[in-house]
Amino acid sequence: MMGSCVVPVLVGLILLQIHKISECHKIEVTPDSGTIVNFNKKAAQGLDCDVCKDEGPSQSCKPNLQLTEARPTVVTFNCSQPGDIFTVEIIQDIDCSSPACSNTVVHPDSTRFLEFSRTFIWDLKVQQARMFQLDFPAPGMRQIKPSESCPDQHTYTIITYQRTGPNSIGTFCRNGTISRILALYKGRVSLEVPKDIDLNPSDFKVSMGPDTKATELVVMDVKLPRGLSSADFFTPNFDTGHHTEDKMKWNFAVEPINNFTVLFPHYTAPECQTNKVLVDYALGDKTTFTKDPKDNQPTNKQGDFSLTLRSCATKKGAPGLSLNINVAVFRGGNPYFCTVDLQNEEGLSLQIENKNPESNCEMRLNSVVQEKIVVPAGSKADLSFLDCPVQDLQLTATKTIDCPSTSSRDISGTSLTIPPLDPSLPVPLSQFTWLLRVLDQGTVDLTSPNRNLHQSVPLKKCDSEKVSLLISETDGSNIGQFCSLPEGTIQKIQIKGNVSITVAPNTIKDLREEKGPILKVSMSPEIAENVIYTVSPLISGPMYLATPNWPDGMNASSSVTWIVSVPQEHKAELQFPDVSKLTCDSGHTEVAIRPLDSQGQMQSWREDQNFNDTIIQHQSFYLNMSNCEPKSGYFAVLSKITLQKEAKTFLGIILAVVGVLLLLVIVALIVVCIIRKRKSKPQANRSSIFMPRGKPFLPGNATFPKSRADNESHVYASIEDPMTYVHVSYKNQPAEVDNGAWSNGHQVDSYHPFTGPSDSIPSATISSAEYSLEGRGGDRDAYQPFLKPPNTFNLARPRSPLVSQGSLGFEDRRMVDNELHTFKSFGDINPIRLSADISRLQREMESDSDSYHEPEYEEAI
Repeated sequence: MMGSCVVPVLVGLILLQIHKISECHKIEVTPDSGTIVNFNKKAAQGLDCDVCKDEGPSQSCKPNLQLTEARPTVVTFNCSQPGDIFTVEIIQDIDCSSPACSNTVVHPDSTRFLEFSRTFIWDLKVQQARMFQLDFPAPGMRQIKPSESCPDQHTYTIITYQRTGPNSIGTFCRNGTISRILALYKGRVSLEVPKDIDLNPSDFKVSMGPDTKATELVVMDVKLPRGLSSADFFTPNFDTGHHTEDKMKWNFAVEPINNFTVLFPHYTAPECQTNKVLVDYALGDKTTFTKDPKDNQPTNKQGDFSLTLRSCATKKGAPGLSLNINVAVFRGGNPYFCTVDLQNEEGLSLQIENKNPESNCEMRLNSVVQEKIVVPAGSKADLSFLDCPVQDLQLTATKTIDCPSTSSRDISGTSLTIPPLDPSLPVPLSQFTWLLRVLDQGTVDLTSPNRNLHQSVPLKKCDSEKVSLLISETDGSNIGQFCSLPEGTIQKIQIKGNVSITVAPNTIKDLREEKGPILKVSMSPEIAENVIYTVSPLISGPMYLATPNWPDGMNASSSVTWIVSVPQEHKAELQFPDVSKLTCDSGHTEVAIRPLDSQGQMQSWREDQNFNDTIIQHQSFYLNMSNCEPKSGYFAVLSKITLQKEAKTFLGIILAVVGVLLLLVIVALIVVCIIRKRKSKPQANRSSIFMPRGKPFLPGNATFPKSRADNESHVYASIEDPMTYVHVSYKNQPAEVDNGAWSNGHQVDSYHPFTGPSDSIPSATISSAEYSLEGRGGDRDAYQPFLKPPNTFNLARPRSPLVSQGSLGFEDRRMVDNELHTFKSFGDINPIRLSADISRLQREMESDSDSYHEPEYEEAI
């Protein structure tokens, strides 16, 4: 046989048979239980190509083949491309005549017969006078004309079998508004997929319809979407026309605040034998009305509604009923209009998005409904919003800045400020992004205009600030979230390449309230690292440093450096409280610490080494971290820096203070020793001396001991006249005949009135050497009354008020030359205090001793 692949015995046919063997195509098929597999030859195709069942002597070849047994079967085609000649039908029976048939899920096998055009058929059966029900998952099915095809080449067809013959309910595609179809009694659902197209079907459920006697041939449940939309529906047998008297019903669910309008774009009226074609409407639960298909249908109505078409029995040979139903949905209400003009703001674009998909918001851009509005840079657009709550909308803005080369000064110190937007926009600005594009190889330097930056970490986040910044590289990898704080430690961030900066509100609702500059941008030459931070730790508390994209890992083969400034007289304690674990595929991760002056020793660790608990740095330093090509895990490090006072500084201060105190003690001891030495030196001739040509001068220490004030040893009870004037008789007596009335050339035991100044002892105008004891003698030792001081003697103010004439202290200046009238003799002699040691005077006077010594005067008169 021509269809056999068995090699014949005849040698002359060997070559021919080898050629035919090379053209054979063999597959093995195992049908599922209750499933029929048909291989059907296309009309006028492959007249010399047959399909064969089994192998060997039992092999049979036919133009068509049906497999019904659930066993492996070898199927052989005696042509090389059977998919161009044969189609495959996979038929499955589903009996829903019993209550056990409930929500049976239909899912065709997607792996078999890919090289053939496939048709999957499900034959459905329910109890008589009942309907079978097909439920399609969201987004449902869409009805098309039988002559059309579906975009994904998955075409569904539904047929119902009646006594009068089969009726095609319609042809459907996926992604539509039809959620359920009910058909009377017995039907078939088929899915056609061309060859070489992967099967991607929509599962659907099969069940028995409502437990009521069906009056309609078919019922469709339709859920119309919100907003502007339009859907088409077709009567059964749309191409050939419907010829029997039946009812067809469509139930439409319309979203709130939406209006609908019904149109009949195509209507072919039948030639009815009896009755006529009518359309019944039911709006809600109460309003019903009937219209002729040629009349105007409901327009601009709201709410759910149903449409029931009643056909008629047509005459034989006459055209049947064909009706195309179109339902258009649009929004009702008054929209809000505004205009956005971005022509004067270079590089600025806007995006408006509805965050609540369940809301009834309808947005339009230049009168076109949009799910998301995008206003391009440099354009002007008219916007409208219908039933859009402000809290459901999100407005974001993006500004692109081209950064020139480092030789240009155009961007040096540029401030990033949120530009003013049209105040008519009803949506608050919830996000603003700057895209900094570096034209040449360079580095973007970011600084805060007022305060230092702070990187948000779990121990101190940026939630309490008005805004926060998300700084990223343009490849999508985040560097970190930052904010400006009084206690911020980051003075500068340097990023190699393009940068994205996104500002979002924290404690404010609209970013348009932020009027001041957010950041300052400048350009610098390209750096080796991806990111460089310049930081200054706080003395008041710890500072945390996080690697880029923390707590997630750094980019592979990237690096980051921190330049840490340590104040004088402080040291930095560096710790690593959080280090991730990873395995490198190539290279190694490295953490390196090096002093800023490049003279200290560098410390470094790899991913397979343990970090020191605490690292002390006594000066400013670099902290560098680089990543490898990870094999598993990721590289993320959280560092902690704490400043401490240097201990040697305190020791130096203490030693300096102790040294100063010791010096002061030594100086004080020297002064005390000098004073005591001077006091211990014997002082002779300590007497009060009157200087006629100057002021009184008291040599030595002219103070009484405090103990003298407690006794009366210096007070005389009475003074006899001989004792008062004894100096007259002994005036010229030599010293060697001294009998006690003279001592060291000075007269003693006699009262001498003193009327000189009583102020504190002034300094003498004449050297004390002229009045030394050694120079005294002759008339100089004689008593000199000074009731009449010289003209050059200026009396100072007395310490006490003037005394009366009745007092012994009264002085008469007329008695200058009369020594006998020095005292006045009114009444009894008053006791007189002498500035001498009275106790010693009295003892020497009583004993009339020649060894009397001059008393020491401790207090000047």
